[in-house]
Amino acid sequence: MKMERGQANTAYEISDPSENGANADNHVKKANISESTLKSKSRTSNIKRRIRKASHKGLNVGIHLVVAGYFAYATYHYIDVENNECDSLKPNELCGIQFCSGYGLLVLLLAFIYLGLLYFQIIKPKVGRTLHRNYIYPLGKRWKKFSRTRLVSGIMLIVLIILLAIFLYFETKEDRNKLRSLLAPCLLILAGYVFSSNRNAINWRTVISGIVCQFILGILCLRWDVGRKIFECLGDKVATFLSFSDEGSRFVFGDAVIDDGIFAFAILPVIFFFSFFISILHYWGVMQWTVMKLGWLLQQILGTTVCESVTSAANIFLGMSESPMLIRPYLTKLTSSELHSIMSSGFATVSGTVLAAYLSFGASAAHLITSSVMAAPGALAFSKLYMPETEESQTSSKNIQLEKSEDSSILDAASNGANNAIPIVAGIIANIVAFVAFVAFLNGVVNWLCFLVGLEDIDFEWIFSKLFIPLVWTMGVAYEDCNIVAKIVATKSIINEFVAYERLGEYIKSGVLEARSISITTFAICGFANPSALGILIGTVSAMAPNRRYVITSVAMRAFVVGSIVCFVSASFAGLLLQEEQESRLYNKFLNAPERKNITIAIFKSQ
Repeated sequence: MKMERGQANTAYEISDPSENGANADNHVKKANISESTLKSKSRTSNIKRRIRKASHKGLNVGIHLVVAGYFAYATYHYIDVENNECDSLKPNELCGIQFCSGYGLLVLLLAFIYLGLLYFQIIKPKVGRTLHRNYIYPLGKRWKKFSRTRLVSGIMLIVLIILLAIFLYFETKEDRNKLRSLLAPCLLILAGYVFSSNRNAINWRTVISGIVCQFILGILCLRWDVGRKIFECLGDKVATFLSFSDEGSRFVFGDAVIDDGIFAFAILPVIFFFSFFISILHYWGVMQWTVMKLGWLLQQILGTTVCESVTSAANIFLGMSESPMLIRPYLTKLTSSELHSIMSSGFATVSGTVLAAYLSFGASAAHLITSSVMAAPGALAFSKLYMPETEESQTSSKNIQLEKSEDSSILDAASNGANNAIPIVAGIIANIVAFVAFVAFLNGVVNWLCFLVGLEDIDFEWIFSKLFIPLVWTMGVAYEDCNIVAKIVATKSIINEFVAYERLGEYIKSGVLEARSISITTFAICGFANPSALGILIGTVSAMAPNRRYVITSVAMRAFVVGSIVCFVSASFAGLLLQEEQESRLYNKFLNAPERKNITIAIFKSQ
């Protein structure tokens, strides 16, 4: 037995080296197999990558060929119409180059798209970056240093004053009364200096640059014929685009309530459609790219920080609650002045989601868009006047990145966009009902108190509106219209801009206001500065930066006032630049519009 065990052990020991060799061979074989598998997978992935790249290129080429073919046929059709139908008694709409419609608009859109592709795909990568690094950036740095000297700054200010004086001389040559519109900006700037949180810290370069930029934008959009036509065209296209929401409203609510123009069913549903569209643009990254470019431009011109510049630019398109979400990760790092600027920008503008509601009341789309564009630099300027920067900003363009969409697909983004509009619509309805009822209550109480002393026609709105008469007069409103315009501005300040635009629409249809006064009023109430919006913005920003709640609440009221001031300054510049004849033609369409039924205006008429 011992021998057998020994033999067995010996046999085991003898066989062990051979088994180790076999195992080693197996490891080598497995290593070779895994290496060949990896190579095979790598070749497969490379092939797939090449296929995807080729298919992507093929798709791009196919799209460009389809566009080229369509444009060629559209050109052929346009030439055919020009040759055969444009001399007849009933000419075709395609006759002549109209850059706001027809063939001209197609040419403009394609030129804009392909010039953009040419710049971003070819010029910028191959030439632009080198040019910027070697020439533009060094020259810009030198100019910035040179222009900051006291002598150059003084010369530039003198030149600016001379140019402004020359412009005002020729602009008001036929009507010197228009110079009255400069009173409001001057008084509001003086008030800003007096009530500034720190007069010694005011950066006058930022303040003056912002106000000048606001005025120049007004000239380009309102006084320059080409700029005016561009914004009128843009406004018409926006109005047309938003009007497609009527189809969805009619499908859900029926034709009766839409044709009668009932506010909650005919006007507010457009917010769902616009929010749906904005969410898609945000998913594609279009909104982030646009906002960053505009924010960078404002930062370069005014010298403001990147976060406040980006938010101010975003407020041109988005609402006061949505814009801060773009920089949500950085809100906790912002200084008090930056938070004040962000809130001021929100109060000074209106969002695109509610644009159609104002249009249905009779407001000009071109004026609403122009007001939001002018408010972007104006809000930054006046916010830095009333609350200058005294701290060091912790954010810069190098370390900021806008939040990407969290949606999983374009359908998810579209659906979430529509759903996100539900609280907006509900909030609008709730606030209008509550504040209109509260103002009606105050009117009743004040009217009763005045009735007891023999003053039957006085109520709360009457008293509050009288406070705004001097202000609207300094904005350039005709003296005979001051009482009505002051009442509308007071309505916006104590209720909201929805009710104010509704009342403005009724006055437009009644024909009691001059066209120029209507336009000035449109600018003056084009902002979210109202009591309900104050609470909404405080709650929204505090939820995103809870550790800064004390700072947010402490600067909110000042930002509310600054937002209103920016609207008044834009209205003053509009009063200086607008022409009565052009404004009369602008409102002729609305004067012939059918009646709209609205419970809000009925309440005010009953007072």
